[in-house]
Amino acid sequence: MVIRALAIELYRAQQQVHKLQEQLEEAPLSEKDSLRQELRTATAECDQLRRMVEAKKQRPLYRTSHKYDPGF
Repeated sequence: MVIRALAIELYRAQQQVHKLQEQLEEAPLSEKDSLRQELRTATAECDQLRRMVEAKKQRPLYRTSHKYDPGF
């Protein structure tokens, strides 16, 4: 997956987390447990996407070409 698509998915996941947090604050006691579970799942997905975006942004530790590169 390209970094742009990952960033879009990360943004959507962050929006979902914020929406669930707001719902949790306003929810009655009977619904809080299910909302907490949904929030945990959404937060885990958001964290995973964030790690994937960061991994895509990092420069590889190995050479990707044989041209002279003074950075190595």
